[in-house]
Amino acid sequence: MTNARTLHLKVARADGIAPTLRRVHLVAADGARLPPAAPGAHITLTLPAPAGGRPLHNSYTLVSADPEAGYEVIVRLSERSRGGSRHVHESLAPGDGIEATAPHNLFALHSQAKKHLLIGGGIGVTPMIAFVTHLREQGASFELHQIAAPAEVGVFEALLAPRAGERIHIHAGRDAFGLTALLAAQPLGTHVYACGPAGLMDGVEAAAAALGWPETHVHREDFGAAGGEPFVLRLAASGIEIAVAGDQTMLEAIEAAGVDTPSLCRGGACGVCMLPVSEGTPEHRDHYLSEAERGAGCLVMPCVSRSRSATLVLDI
Repeated sequence: MTNARTLHLKVARADGIAPTLRRVHLVAADGARLPPAAPGAHITLTLPAPAGGRPLHNSYTLVSADPEAGYEVIVRLSERSRGGSRHVHESLAPGDGIEATAPHNLFALHSQAKKHLLIGGGIGVTPMIAFVTHLREQGASFELHQIAAPAEVGVFEALLAPRAGERIHIHAGRDAFGLTALLAAQPLGTHVYACGPAGLMDGVEAAAAALGWPETHVHREDFGAAGGEPFVLRLAASGIEIAVAGDQTMLEAIEAAGVDTPSLCRGGACGVCMLPVSEGTPEHRDHYLSEAERGAGCLVMPCVSRSRSATLVLDI
């Protein structure tokens, strides 16, 4: 470990737990203690890009985090992988070194919640595993609903290991999941946490709002963003023009052009990568800017947002 932001890790173990899921256990390369991390924290791994391109930076929630024993992540192989998840599945092996950021937590459990309602979809199970472990230790009230593809129900049952009397439910597809009724049945003081496909998380937010849930009681975790139409990015200070591909984020395109810019969560939640816009119309996909800031069109979160205009000019 060289500084507070970069961790030098090595792979202690790597196991396939399903055809598209691989569990990776990471420890400090020098054997030192790792920084502690609360449930819901994530790290960003620096992964090699195919064909000698610039490295990729992929964020993964920590399934477990012990300063002595190490960190554990579960990575799903993406059908549209640009090389990151494919590298983890096909190339990463015990003994390999890898760089990561120190853990950051933008999806923490609320300490004053009377009850914790956990809703996961697919690989969104990863923070739920950490939450369940912690809530069990604390003796806290919680309920988990995990949506899984029928073929993966058994995998998630093994990961979550429901105990007698616990309200842990694994649903084979969203059709078996009554979201509105579930939210309506919760006692006052409940906080809900959603992680999974954007459609699921949007649905949780919309249903909660319709039922009058306070916004402060509804939490979600976003990583990455879906693609869209290609566009051109112009950096006003340098005059550099960058083509942003349909399967590439603005932040990735800026990094690929050799321009350094701060980033952290890479999911539109933390605000660290926010950049000023001088021309063009952003297509906002973040969960950080206010409606007024979005309407003004003067700021953009390049980790997830795109451009509605053919060219977007950033004041950098």
